Amino acid sequence: MSTVYDCSEPDNRAAGLAAAAGAVRSGRLVVLPTDTVYGLGCDAFDAEAVRSLLAAKGRGPDMPVPVLVGSWTTIDGLVLSVPRQARALIEAFWPGGLSIVLPHAPSLAWDLGQTRGTVMLRMPLHPVALELLRDVGPMAVSSANKTGHPPAASAREALDQLGDAVPVYLDGGLSGENIPSTIVDLTGPDAVILREGAVSGAEVNEVLGVEVDVAR
Repeated sequence: MSTVYDCSEPDNRAAGLAAAAGAVRSGRLVVLPTDTVYGLGCDAFDAEAVRSLLAAKGRGPDMPVPVLVGSWTTIDGLVLSVPRQARALIEAFWPGGLSIVLPHAPSLAWDLGQTRGTVMLRMPLHPVALELLRDVGPMAVSSANKTGHPPAASAREALDQLGDAVPVYLDGGLSGENIPSTIVDLTGPDAVILREGAVSGAEVNEVLGVEVDVAR
């Protein structure tokens, strides 16, 4: 049985965040609002929970799940190193619509799919998401929809698609414009924009002080 918590009401928000944190810590899924679309999330370090997330979406491990974090400093424990370019982008665009791909720390016991030793990280600009992330730590989060269906712009749309596969839905109202995050790959010698979205290529270029190639 799923429960939807209206986070516009202080008491419901507190109860919802507590229920969501409990679900994440027990290996279950939650739906949470973000600054782009609604997300389907779980504990990033719980491989079985990540498999449940992929199963709920009808998706395989060939499309790895991104990781959301609740602070700038969380990234230091998740990646092999944080290069100067990554620091500059984090300071300019986090929290917000920029995802960064970096080699993950080899000591981490997680299975996010076929990542080839990398992880995609983002800090969302949404108070409910940030409060949950700061409580439970890094979460594996994908868009809250069945594969091949439109991303959910509300908790109700997510519930209609995912149903009882998710026990806790945090309703933060309608999401903003359905614009995905910009993805910058920093795993190679030069930065590459894999997808241009909420942050323009020109803005990335300005922060890094170079013309960044866009993947074709």
